Amino acid sequence: MKYNFDHVIARENTNSLKWDRTVLTKRLGFDADGILPLWVADMDFRAPQPVIDALIKRAEHGIFGYTSPLDDYYAALTWWQKSRHDWDIQKEWVTMMPGIVPAFNFFIRALTDEGDKIIIQEPVYPPFRSTIETNNRIVANNPLKLVDGKYVMDYDQLEQLAKDPQTKMLILCSPHNPMGIVWSSDELRKLGEICNANNVVVVADEIHNDLILPGNSHLTYALLGEEFANNSIICTAPSKTFNLAGLQISNIIIPNRVIREKVDKELKKSSIMEPNAFGIVATTAAYSEEGANWLNQLLVYLESNAQFIHEFVNHRIPNVKYTKPQGTYLAWLDFKDTNISEELEHKISKEAKVLLNSGAMFGSEGKGYMRVNFACPRSVLAEALERISKLLG
Repeated sequence: MKYNFDHVIARENTNSLKWDRTVLTKRLGFDADGILPLWVADMDFRAPQPVIDALIKRAEHGIFGYTSPLDDYYAALTWWQKSRHDWDIQKEWVTMMPGIVPAFNFFIRALTDEGDKIIIQEPVYPPFRSTIETNNRIVANNPLKLVDGKYVMDYDQLEQLAKDPQTKMLILCSPHNPMGIVWSSDELRKLGEICNANNVVVVADEIHNDLILPGNSHLTYALLGEEFANNSIICTAPSKTFNLAGLQISNIIIPNRVIREKVDKELKKSSIMEPNAFGIVATTAAYSEEGANWLNQLLVYLESNAQFIHEFVNHRIPNVKYTKPQGTYLAWLDFKDTNISEELEHKISKEAKVLLNSGAMFGSEGKGYMRVNFACPRSVLAEALERISKLLG
């Protein structure tokens, strides 16, 4: 089946956090009429047709009681992990949760104590920091370094943080949000060896693991080797891949039985039991050959959008710096050399009428940057960039 990602679909009045005018007006503090939202990380594309068909069929049944996944769900999940990531997983390794961010809270409470330290690498997805702090743990920031236009890990500082006996966990963003970095096996191995040597559990947030742009290759952290798998939690979900975030389902894969039992105990304490009925149906349908066909077409389109940004920035707004991402559908734009750097977010949203994510929300290292969600039809992306170009002109 051929999918049309150029088709613009109206999302207003659908309870969309990303598009609803009432939500945006409250967030911005002024009337959001005419705003183009390229912020929240969901896509403006319909899910694969088999997913839609499966949800319609399930809705027509008309009974939505307590739900438990059957063997076809796990068969789809294991097939997907093997076919897309060459990872043979076992059913008993899988714990279903309503999302990866809620899962962070369970991991933190299950595997660390109040006052313990948890390593993150900013600039990074804001809940990495907030879930640590709201659970009364201490953020140990190991900032990524910008070297010759490329973000790299600071392994020397990482090792010092990991050696602290209070440090119990590291949350890894792989692929990285917001920069779109796909870490190499060497980079992951260096990080993992430091963590293994110091009994620091690695929580690998791999929610964007299917969104790898052509020419790049993602390695699931657990595939580094048995010693890495046994000291890790791998977080996956269909939500980013197939635009299913509102169905609130994720698959947390924990090969180590001891770690898994601690996490499951914390889930029971929080009364997290049966998953979303529609999430099960959608995931089973998505993790299929037709889901893979849709995804392959999507990745080509996302690559073309990333290239479009590259060409537009180079020719129309050269005082903005941009490095094409290797994965995700997120662009990280550097506005520090522009004349609006001091009032960046306000001017882009109020004057250009484009809503992006401020880089500062990803950590102090992100000040002067903006994150752009380019998982939208080309016409929407082009209009947003035109507006920004006129603002800077």
